[in-house]
Amino acid sequence: MEKSINFYNVAECPVRNVLDKIGDKWSLLILLVLKENEVLRFNEIHKSIGDISQKMLSVTLKSLEADGFVHRKVYAEIPPKVEYTITPLGTSLLPHIDALAKWSKEHINTIMQNRAAYNNEL
Repeated sequence: MEKSINFYNVAECPVRNVLDKIGDKWSLLILLVLKENEVLRFNEIHKSIGDISQKMLSVTLKSLEADGFVHRKVYAEIPPKVEYTITPLGTSLLPHIDALAKWSKEHINTIMQNRAAYNNEL
């Protein structure tokens, strides 16, 4: 008999497991930057995003690489050259990111009005 998924346990719930990785502040932005620029080096990604620290960019890229959304290619040169590209798995996620971005743009004014009204009620 197949074991049912425990949706309260992140390790067993596919939705929570994936959103835990890509739902942070930077992952989706990095994927969008890589979508627009097929191949980028670390500093190019950093400059494109602007307000991300180098440490956070490094941590997020490693996480995206571990999940297979980003490919990291190291060239045997001095100084070392490293390039990042979005993988087919990452590319398959992009339509969903684009849909969320479109929805956000369509509803941001309502959301901001709701936040202001809520804060005024406090």
